[in-house]
Amino acid sequence: MALPISSWSFILYTLFFFMIVQENLARKITIVKDIANDLQQVTTEDLVNNIMDVENSDHVEMNKKDEHKMIIGKDHHNQIDPELNVFFVPKDLKVGKIMPIYFSKKNSSTTPKFLPKEEAEKIPFTPEKLPSLLDFFSISKKSPQAKAMKYTLEQCNFEPMEGETKFCATSLESLFDFANNMFGSNSKFKVLTTTHVTKFTVPLQNYKISQVNEISVPNAIGCHPMPYPFAVFYCHSQKGDTSLYEIVVEGENGGIVHAAAICHMDTSKWDADHVAFRVLNVLPGNSPVCHFFPPDNLVWVPLSSTP
Repeated sequence: MALPISSWSFILYTLFFFMIVQENLARKITIVKDIANDLQQVTTEDLVNNIMDVENSDHVEMNKKDEHKMIIGKDHHNQIDPELNVFFVPKDLKVGKIMPIYFSKKNSSTTPKFLPKEEAEKIPFTPEKLPSLLDFFSISKKSPQAKAMKYTLEQCNFEPMEGETKFCATSLESLFDFANNMFGSNSKFKVLTTTHVTKFTVPLQNYKISQVNEISVPNAIGCHPMPYPFAVFYCHSQKGDTSLYEIVVEGENGGIVHAAAICHMDTSKWDADHVAFRVLNVLPGNSPVCHFFPPDNLVWVPLSSTP
């Protein structure tokens, strides 16, 4: 039986928001500059590092971790940055298993919103244009926000890895277009994400697994939000041996989370310095690597192939 984690409510909500934005296009570029304030509020050095090492954790060519997040000793769950308590191995996926997990809670009121496609396409989106973009959004060139924008532009303009299909969606329309191109224009699909079912308590606590549902699909798209003055999602699909899961966990301090997770079964070609290996104390190719998706990440799967 499929868990209630997946829902079209996210899509409907986003569509509703998109309609509101369209009605206010009289402000056009002014609205873009106003949205830049959101980036000032939510983007910090830690957020940039978190995105590099957690939200893109299934990207093989990862940037190396900063020294303050290096592993010390083998008791990794107590020795690492709390936000890295999202990695696990397949044998952990059993009902009754208790493990520390970090589930962040995002404030949707301060999260950058999508621009309509025609407006987003008017704004350059290349690293070469970063100086003029910083001026356009009134962001200091030496600020954490500037560093975050530089990272996003570079990641989105890198060539895809072998076997990878990638795309950075700068509008809701382009996000749906990418999904349609991947699954077929007539295909139906659903969105998996991680949601807090009950009132959010603390980000990191011990959780007990109460239900596990594996999803068998030939292809899936993972989308990670990137720091930028307006909403940008790094979406990619990697060919390989992976397994998707919907998992229900119950926190020891309260709170129930319906979590989306993925397991990468073949890690032999991964960078040996990938943060997941340090967290799990394993070597490339010796063990699969699994991770939970943060609440603001999305996984798109074709409906026809799901249980």
